[in-house]
Amino acid sequence: MGMKLGIIGYGGMGYWHGEYAPRAGVDVVAAYDVDPKRLEMAKENGIKAYVILDDFLKHDGMDFVVIATPNDVHKELAIKAMNAGKHVMVEKPATMSVADWDEMVAESEKTSRILTVHQNRRWDKDYNVMRKVVEEGKIGDVLSIESRVFGTGGAFFGWRSFTKYGGGMIFDWGVHLFDQLLDMYSDTKVTNVYSKLMTVLDQKVDDYFKVILTLDNGTLLHVEVGTYAFHKLPRWYVIGNEGTLQIDDFDCEKGGYTKPSYTDTPVAEVVVMTSAGPTRMMAPRPPETKEDFPLPELETDWTELYQNLVGVMAGKEDLIVKPYQVRRVLTLMEAIFQSAEENRSLEVSI
Repeated sequence: MGMKLGIIGYGGMGYWHGEYAPRAGVDVVAAYDVDPKRLEMAKENGIKAYVILDDFLKHDGMDFVVIATPNDVHKELAIKAMNAGKHVMVEKPATMSVADWDEMVAESEKTSRILTVHQNRRWDKDYNVMRKVVEEGKIGDVLSIESRVFGTGGAFFGWRSFTKYGGGMIFDWGVHLFDQLLDMYSDTKVTNVYSKLMTVLDQKVDDYFKVILTLDNGTLLHVEVGTYAFHKLPRWYVIGNEGTLQIDDFDCEKGGYTKPSYTDTPVAEVVVMTSAGPTRMMAPRPPETKEDFPLPELETDWTELYQNLVGVMAGKEDLIVKPYQVRRVLTLMEAIFQSAEENRSLEVSI
């Protein structure tokens, strides 16, 4: 059993699905958009183009729809597609509120249609390498995980520039980074949320944010995104009680983890004079008292997401990106917005 996919919103991400879904064996058969230019592109790529949504939803044989529109219309389009008998995968964020998501899930249950979200960054190499090092105990018990994405473009484009359409970095990149960490800590509650949302270039939406989450096991999660940061920090920086992990970027070509190596050489034998004054604790560690390890080799394949949907349709697999996981991320994002608006940390149980 294959999948015949239709795309609602043949813009940047819709086009991406049209180009890449076939790599997973998916047959992209139809597209709907309000922009005639985008529909011409669909036609040029051999996809049947529709200017009327109801006609699109009647396309013969189409069984799955991906929704890649501005965030504010995800709910109404998903509900309409499910009512037309289609399974649905929504681009992230699923929608703009927990209440909207609950309506969408209720419709999914009522119509017995699959409802999921394109949280494709669960398959990112950097995330999975970090997770492997941590979960294999390579750096001991984890005290802090820092997850960052920095860019230099600054300005937003199109609908992402407006709050009412669901623009801003919390909805754009934050939703991916929060989903990764909540997926990793699926059985661990977030107990405290503190966030700062800023507009560096005086735009209408957040183009920089910093979020600190505390888990009930004591681990701190630090998530930071900036669109106007000209010197990058590591993609991941993880401190454990037996070592430290650093991954510089998405490709994992730079980074590794370092652990102490106990020898007869005292770590802080003498006070060292630096340009900032004398220090013992911050002095360079003698090379024989530490050991550097390369990042583990790991291959990931995002096409597993589409393959999973085919398996779910056939009744052979469970959904990987589950509705209750999506709800948890949206619940966290609502707490993040609340923390920023009220300028305080929030005690939560998420």
